[in-house]
Amino acid sequence: MGPVVERANPTPGPSPEGEGGKTRKESLSPMAKLSSINKNERRKKLVKKYAGKYARLKAIAEDESRDDTERLIARLKLAEIPRNGNPTRVRNRCGLTGRPRANYRKFGLSRIMIRELGNKGLIPGLTKSSW
Repeated sequence: MGPVVERANPTPGPSPEGEGGKTRKESLSPMAKLSSINKNERRKKLVKKYAGKYARLKAIAEDESRDDTERLIARLKLAEIPRNGNPTRVRNRCGLTGRPRANYRKFGLSRIMIRELGNKGLIPGLTKSSW
């Protein structure tokens, strides 16, 4: 469920919650949970922090011309890097809604937002197909 916004009841007369013009909750837009978005951002920071060390150790571990013990030591050091420091744990998310699925890398948006913005003509070079 997306972020919840308090808005005045648009229907005239008494509100379903009682008298006094109380507010009712409405969902603003289909947003991902903020905690999931923040968790992914923390992962991105960790990946960036350990990128050099990760690449260096990975190269040593995969280099077959090196000694087996040296490669094993590199693998063990690689295992000491935090789990969220691995690039495969970062999830591609929509830049506007945070939706984790059906994302287009070219736009950084989910299919739903591409459709909405494309129909409004807000994405340059994108036209709706017709045949």
